[in-house]
Amino acid sequence: MDLFSQAEARGIQTEFLDGQGRRRLTDAAALKVILDALPLQASGPLVGRPVVVRAGRATRSELRPEARLPVRWKIVAAAGVVAEGVARARAIDWPEGLTPGVYRLQLADGAAVTEDVPLISAPERAFGGDFDRCWLLAVQLYGVRSARNWGIGDFTDLEGLIGLASDLGADGVGLNPLHALFDDRPGDCSPYSPNSRLFLNALYIDVERLPEFHLDAETSQALARLRAAEIVDYPAAAGLKWRALRSAFASFKAGATPARRRDFNKFRRERQVLLSRFACFEVLRHKFGAPWWEWPQPWRQPDDAGFAALRKGADADEIAFVEFVQWIADRQLGAAADLARKRGMRVGLYLDVAVGVQADGFDAWNEQVAISRHLGVGAPPDPLNTAGQSWGLAGFNAAGLERQSFAPYRDMLRASMRHAGAIRLDHVLGLKRLYLVPHGFSAADGVYVQMPFEALLAVTAQESLTHRCVVIGEDLGTVPEGFRAEMADWGIWSYLVMMFERDDRGAFRDIDHYGANALVTFNTHDLSTYAGWRGFGDLKTKRSIGIDPGESDEARWHALAMLDDVLRHHAIDRNDLHAVVSFLARTRSRLLAIALEDLLGVVDQPNIPGTVHEHPNWRRRLPVPLEDMKSAIDVVALKAATQERSRTPGRS
Repeated sequence: MDLFSQAEARGIQTEFLDGQGRRRLTDAAALKVILDALPLQASGPLVGRPVVVRAGRATRSELRPEARLPVRWKIVAAAGVVAEGVARARAIDWPEGLTPGVYRLQLADGAAVTEDVPLISAPERAFGGDFDRCWLLAVQLYGVRSARNWGIGDFTDLEGLIGLASDLGADGVGLNPLHALFDDRPGDCSPYSPNSRLFLNALYIDVERLPEFHLDAETSQALARLRAAEIVDYPAAAGLKWRALRSAFASFKAGATPARRRDFNKFRRERQVLLSRFACFEVLRHKFGAPWWEWPQPWRQPDDAGFAALRKGADADEIAFVEFVQWIADRQLGAAADLARKRGMRVGLYLDVAVGVQADGFDAWNEQVAISRHLGVGAPPDPLNTAGQSWGLAGFNAAGLERQSFAPYRDMLRASMRHAGAIRLDHVLGLKRLYLVPHGFSAADGVYVQMPFEALLAVTAQESLTHRCVVIGEDLGTVPEGFRAEMADWGIWSYLVMMFERDDRGAFRDIDHYGANALVTFNTHDLSTYAGWRGFGDLKTKRSIGIDPGESDEARWHALAMLDDVLRHHAIDRNDLHAVVSFLARTRSRLLAIALEDLLGVVDQPNIPGTVHEHPNWRRRLPVPLEDMKSAIDVVALKAATQERSRTPGRS
């Protein structure tokens, strides 16, 4: 069987139309790397794929033609068999009323052929939210400037933002991903390129809130420079914070109160094995100073028995320190979420979830079957990125997830929803098919790999309902036919960006185009701010650094005219930011996100895709300190624009 036949048999799409309508065929050399990197799909001779049993709906699975009748089946949980039966026809009607969860389905046919696949008992839909229409303040937390932070926004600033947003009538604060990055690579600061999606970035900790913290003269002198800087100096801020955290940990060990020790141990129990493994991984990573696949053989895969020995040896304190840091981060983020609830905010925290992880980070080491480290998630060429995109991030694969009953994906959701009222799954298209690019090849040499879409939606709905957390799927780009309809059927919301919602003539879609179960926004962190867009600042910046902006000045003038047209159609006779907010606030979409950069009139965007050193991505600080933001925002105009969906401060 040749490479392309092997790929087809494994659900790998090597020929497709890209976002520009061009037919693409994957390079054979690239395809060989992809085939070698992906685990073989578990054989499925009887039902062939995970089974999803959905509450309130009859569920039937057709047996594959090669199955020999009768087929005996068992639904098995950790405690034993919960249901069993015999199929004497070529379909099985699954029992209703199963407790929600993930089971193993074991089958055997008349020829003694067996199969073992996941069976998911899911709610009919994800959590739909207990609000009508409201709006959120969208913020890049690292960029928040305040009189007291250490040159980078932190969780105490987040509490200040919650107070600001509540006073403005918002029902939540939306944030960039807060995932753990690499503590020894402070310049590697993209929140979308994490070490782990299961834990938090320690640089968001406000160390001065720790009862064990003591400010020394050296730190005090350095803080003035960090607070005055125009961009985040990650290396300097990280150096100060990690030194302060180590000092606080030493004081904690020497004399923590019984209450704090109890809470620390409670957190350890809450996060259990994953926390222990993460702490051990971080210690080993520093000890060996190399990617985990180059470590001594015994440590190249998680070994809980080995970790138990490690915790009793010379590394015990270092392991406990990593856990201590995660405890502090978790409790400070949790305090912000609690404040939002006390303020009566109906969403609270809206958190972003990156599409993948760095190959040499914790998640890829901890889940070597479910995550393919040799392949990067990306996107084929489209009008916005004509060369395609390879984000260099390792993502989940279907076979590995199915073997582990989707536990790695579930763990990621639980970590993300822990303190959130809503989350956004970046590049949600990856739940149906992932565009994978082998390292060393161009983004145009990738393939689409099919994912167990229904099963992943079922797990998402389960966790969403359990945590009462709305799930929004970032569904931009090349969208497969029927994708949005299936996502909506499971209660996963869409993500509507006004800048992209235009017809073939360039006209902006009217208000009725925007669906109810969706988050609507004018732009994203990867697009121009409103001030930059109106002033052509994004086009000028891209041209100045040698990047094709994908749009001419004439096209931008046309877009501005089209914006005026749609606003005038609704008797909005201005075209400033508040006019656009007023338009979006009238849509049926239940969530509206307004970027803080736009409210402050910032011109430069947080990130320019396709750049690394040409632009200060993920480092720009806001021009106005948190303490002065309310006076810098036109509160009267904002409240008038959002009056249809604003809450009264203090009202739950």
